Amino acid sequence: MNKKNLLFILLILISVYGFCYTGEVVKKISCPAKHSTGLTFDGKNLWMADRETDKIYCIDPATGNVLRHIESPAYWPMGLAWDGTNLWNADIRGRSDIAENYDGMIHKIDPETGNILKTLQAPSTCPRGLAWDGKYLWCCDNRSDKIIQFSTKDGTTINSFPSPSSNPRGITFDGKYLWVSDPTKDEIYMIDPATGFVIIIASAPGPYTRGITFANDHLWTTDFETNLIYQLKITGDKKFFRSNPEKHRVVYRHKVENFGPGTALSIDVQFALPENRANQELLSEINYNKTPEILVDQWGQKTAHFAYTNLKSGESAYSEMTVEFMTYDVRYFIFPEKTGSLDEIPLDIKNKYLKNNEKYQTDNPIIQQTVKEVVGNETNPYWIMRKINRFLIDHLHYLMDGAWDTAPTVITNTHGSCSEYTFTFIALCKAAGLPARYVGATWMRGEQSSIDDVFHRWPEVYLPYYGWIPVDPTRSDRVSPRDKAYPIGLLSNKALITTQSGGGSKTMEWDYNSSESFSTEPKTNLNIQRFADWEVVAD
Repeated sequence: MNKKNLLFILLILISVYGFCYTGEVVKKISCPAKHSTGLTFDGKNLWMADRETDKIYCIDPATGNVLRHIESPAYWPMGLAWDGTNLWNADIRGRSDIAENYDGMIHKIDPETGNILKTLQAPSTCPRGLAWDGKYLWCCDNRSDKIIQFSTKDGTTINSFPSPSSNPRGITFDGKYLWVSDPTKDEIYMIDPATGFVIIIASAPGPYTRGITFANDHLWTTDFETNLIYQLKITGDKKFFRSNPEKHRVVYRHKVENFGPGTALSIDVQFALPENRANQELLSEINYNKTPEILVDQWGQKTAHFAYTNLKSGESAYSEMTVEFMTYDVRYFIFPEKTGSLDEIPLDIKNKYLKNNEKYQTDNPIIQQTVKEVVGNETNPYWIMRKINRFLIDHLHYLMDGAWDTAPTVITNTHGSCSEYTFTFIALCKAAGLPARYVGATWMRGEQSSIDDVFHRWPEVYLPYYGWIPVDPTRSDRVSPRDKAYPIGLLSNKALITTQSGGGSKTMEWDYNSSESFSTEPKTNLNIQRFADWEVVAD
């Protein structure tokens, strides 16, 4: 076989088997009825409940053929689960078929005859999904917004926590994690059953995903609108998935006006230069209004340096760069068990990004005590990151007062801006032995043509196997578990990242996007403006 044919076969294999991602559709089969709800797997076949026909169908997953069906035990069948021998069905109208008379019941069913073997009062009034974990049942309730673990003996609640979002419809257990579907968000969530933390957020395969089940290392879901059952990948070769490409042009402007009465003797302006990253690709060379000197700091950050001298009263110094680029929404799929250990982090990363400095103060007693209380004996890098992130969400509130306080001060004051959340997060990670850094960006603010003069900064942590992962504790400071987890492993197509630093840059100091330094005669007043004009570029 020649090299050309071998390469062709390799490309075919990659397209079929490689580079897959969590939530990728592998297969589709038709639903046997038009109002699908619950879904489960008995080790060989799928079972699907339908609320209109009041039937539960046994389906061959290979062909989609209906092998047989049994009657629903009550009036409005929802979630299905398989305990290894029997079916379990959650019904939201377990006693009567009266509109809005939600009275959740749980029925144990003989799969051969359809006879009811046991009936329990559900631990909530509106159980939509049902799952079996080997000992207990789990249900999700979209009225109480809860995920509930309960006993099959008498329905006693064993554990419960808030649902990822406000409309949970399906739930399953894969042997380690729970998976929950939400048709409003069009998302599927992987959840740690011990903490209720959302770990992975994947896109749903259809516009109204309901039932969900785990089978042979895959997920299967039903979708009400498309009337299809989908088989989905759980793990794959892709560490992240890119979507929603947009082409942008950003003009970053920096202006220094001398209001006098004296002279500005020297002004040095630094522009942090964006580079290609997972979420952005530069489409051409960066253009400037005047030729700058290109510098590189100790973190590898490139800057464009503009120098001005003897700026008289009434004069101004104007610097500008124009960047055309493509952006993407990027979602990382991070499995905690794949992140390895702190010992697996490369030594050069540790040496560079575990260093202490004046903003972090990792040796401060406040930082040391906080890490001891928050991280404890945790050694998994992912869970170290999540515990620190959760502490900041619970402990701080957002306040932009123009200060950039040190990490111990932020913890003491219990508030901070995006930069202060970032400094504190990085300090705690460093103190726990987890390398961290920050990135800074300008953001597209709402409209296709917009101005950004606020900007944004957030941290990244180094996770073995995955590399540098974005974490944004400022944007994680929300109420729902889904919203708390959403910014973790997410990059937006509305951001142009310009700055990547461990802090205390030789050129940028602690600034991002741009920085300036100057010397003036006494009583000289300078006005400094910095902002970015955004524009979406048509193809």
